[in-house]
Formats: sequence, structure tokens, C-alpha cells
Amino acid sequence: MAGKLYGIGVGPGDPELMTLKALKTMKACDVIAIPGKNPSESVAYRIAEGAYPEINEKEQLLITTPMTKDLKVLNDAYKKGAEAIEKLLDEGKSVGLLTLGDPTIYSTYIYVHRNVIQDGYEAEIINGIPSFCAVSAKFGDSLVDRDEPLHVIPASYQIEDALELPGTKVLMKAASKLSEVKQTLKEQGCQAMMIENCGMPDEKIYRSTDEIPEKGSYYSLTVIKNRK
Repeated sequence: MAGKLYGIGVGPGDPELMTLKALKTMKACDVIAIPGKNPSESVAYRIAEGAYPEINEKEQLLITTPMTKDLKVLNDAYKKGAEAIEKLLDEGKSVGLLTLGDPTIYSTYIYVHRNVIQDGYEAEIINGIPSFCAVSAKFGDSLVDRDEPLHVIPASYQIEDALELPGTKVLMKAASKLSEVKQTLKEQGCQAMMIENCGMPDEKIYRSTDEIPEKGSYYSLTVIKNRK
């Protein structure tokens, strides 16, 4: 009987924010699949290890995907990752693929998940706390009140039109274009707050648009509240 794939959301950065279900699933899996070329360089793995030190005793599988927007290159990588997992599933092993935050929000995991499902195997998503919820808690306020809408925006693409939307805007994946994003925010009169590496030892908090640096880490998240 074939094994099953689990996409395990490890949360935004603080190991104590990992869910009990994620921890239970990691303990039960035969193999832990890790995004990246080296477990020690994988942020998701380090978070998981913080909550479950014994994870390093598990059989491991490294899943690598290139940092590119070329869909053909990416799809080839997702397919290759899925095939490596399927070999283990054919051995009857359960595989837990770690992913930052929640597997359903801009996660590489979901593309591997879809390939595995399409190939006829079982796969299940284990939700994690999203980064923007942790960031909002760190700022000590809600993301939205009453009837305000919430917009989650990939900031590595064009954001000008999105900033005109009502309600709160969350900009994810802004690091590669942070200088441009900051300039756009200032031009449109948006007051923003940002956290780098939320819940991690090197966390940095910026409480205004002016404080936001020209460069930031990959794990930078910006919140723009509705204009008053």
C-alpha cells in the first residue's frame, strides 16, 4: 500500500507557534522532506527542529526549486520533487514536506501537492499560522475591523493598482523589490509597517514607511492599513 504525503505548515518563524497537529504529523511521518539543498540552511527545517529536536533522526529528502519566475523551469522542478516523493510513497512510507507559514498561501508545497495528487497518490495539507497573522499580533493590533476587506498581495509584481483597494493590504515577498515598493508607498501616501523574519532571532520591526530599509530579507512582510 502506497504511503501518503503531508504538507506541513511550520508557521511564521517562532517554533512555539507550530500547531500541535503539525508536530504530531512530523513525529508520525517516516520521511521528512525539506525545501532547499541543505537542512541547516532551510528556515522551515530550523523552525521544525526548534519544536521537535528529534526530527534530525528521521530519514530526510531534500526538495530544491530554483528562484525564478520561469514557469517551465519551475514546473520541471516541481515535477522532479513530486517524483522523488512518489518513490518513497511507493515503498509505503509517509512523507512530511515542511513549508513556512501555511501551505495554502504562496507556498511552493502546493505545486508538488498537485503533481502528487494528479499522479494518483494521497496528500493532505496540515495548516500553519500565516506570517501576516503573526506580524499583526506582533504589532498588537488587528489586521481588519468590522467590514474592512483584507488583501494579500505578492509584492514582487506590480502593486500600484492594489494599493488603491479599500481596507488593509498585506505585501508578501517584497524583498527583491523593496526599494521600489518603498518608493511606491511614499508616492501614494501610504503609511506602512514591516517586519523582517517575524518570530526569528534576527527579527526586525519597522513602524513607518520612512523606517523601512531599501533592502530586506526574503522573509519581509509589509502591512498597509486603510487610509483614514
